Amino acid sequence: MESMNLLVVDDEAPIREMIKKGLSQMGEFHVEIAQNGEEAIEKIEKDIFDLVLTDLKMPGMDGLELLKNIKALRPEVLVILMTAFGSIETAVEAMKMGANDYITKPINFHDLLLRISKAQKENLLVKENQLLRMEVRKRFEFNNIIGKSKKMQEIFSLIEKVAPGNSTVIIYGGSGTGKELVAKAIHYHSPRADRPFIPFNCGAIPETLVESELFGHTKGAFTGAVQAKRGLFEEANGGTLFLDEISTILPSVQVKLLRVLQEKELMKVGSTERTKIDVRMIAATNENLERNMRMGKFREDLFYRLHVFPISLPDLKDRREDIPLLAYHFLDRYSKEAKKGIKGISKEAMKLLMEYHWPGNVRELENMIERAVIMTDQDQLVPNDFPKDLKEGFSEIIKRGVKDRKSLNDIKSEYIKEILKEVSGNKRMASDILKVNPRTLYRFEKKAAPIESPSLDHLPSYSKGKK
Repeated sequence: MESMNLLVVDDEAPIREMIKKGLSQMGEFHVEIAQNGEEAIEKIEKDIFDLVLTDLKMPGMDGLELLKNIKALRPEVLVILMTAFGSIETAVEAMKMGANDYITKPINFHDLLLRISKAQKENLLVKENQLLRMEVRKRFEFNNIIGKSKKMQEIFSLIEKVAPGNSTVIIYGGSGTGKELVAKAIHYHSPRADRPFIPFNCGAIPETLVESELFGHTKGAFTGAVQAKRGLFEEANGGTLFLDEISTILPSVQVKLLRVLQEKELMKVGSTERTKIDVRMIAATNENLERNMRMGKFREDLFYRLHVFPISLPDLKDRREDIPLLAYHFLDRYSKEAKKGIKGISKEAMKLLMEYHWPGNVRELENMIERAVIMTDQDQLVPNDFPKDLKEGFSEIIKRGVKDRKSLNDIKSEYIKEILKEVSGNKRMASDILKVNPRTLYRFEKKAAPIESPSLDHLPSYSKGKK
């Protein structure tokens, strides 16, 4: 347990002296005392305390009023209330006001140490939470895109470089990696920022309607076209049009899209007139567009028109160092929405988040945190607040090991390899997840390195059927 600065507040001298003496003898606490609320506030204004242990019933400023003043003055300071048995209801009400715990008199030192230990863990959690939130606000947030990993810092750099111009951008990335967020960041850092940003998912509506949605149509152009309609290109004129799932559009629409990019003009469905437009286009896909082109599923000329400035977003499992930042970012958002005073995420829960493979990427993490905020009845997220899939982690390795009758060492070896692969070989991160010294991983890799096969050139060759 790390050393804590404690302030004991009680109007009864024998009690405060007894608590000070008992805690000070343990060597883990620096303890000061105050005989009333007014003196406590004076000390809190001058010195830094991790925790205040205060009596509830005191003459003058009582424990509740002291609690309010402490939270107004130093909201990060933890408060434990001491109360007589008959005042427990008041103590519970005080916890709703921000107190961290309460203990009944006469004081049981074993119980007190347990509650202080719990408060210390909360204190560390609060500090970690504040640090992560500060990191998100000051250094690692770019238009709601969160990331301190090298890969995400490179993405931020690409956004800053491409945003000021008019070049067409194509964003590659799996589902849930934040492609639309990147598109918005480009738009809002460009000279077009005060003009419309129009997002459109090409795969979200029937293929036959995509052309009309993009380019508009005239009255009577097809059955059901009872009036003329402006397309999204016209709606986005002067601004940016973001086309997600670009790989799903029909070849006939690809031809028209190519004309828009080349000629900066369009023709509405049912019209022969050409309309000039000024739109920057950003496309996105979770498919390999070049492979689709080589397979004849995507026009080659359109591919190269789109591929002016490609940006590839990494999967969340390939930038695990961003998971704590993202988790606390979403925790802030959803705990405020739910009006819950959730202080942070326990180390055990964060370990689960770090080890999970995140097939749904950042969107899945966001959904997981939102669900956990709804589920929790505590002031921090714990493993039981998360679904079964997350808690299983790499259980498939165990199942496979049992099926194949593998030894414990083989299973351990496979697990270490999977963790190293998940963190792209980052031994520091892998050692944090595995709770081992990084040197252990270096020794493991050295031991697991394949042995070079000896040359067999000197051995005689044998023809089939001969000895």
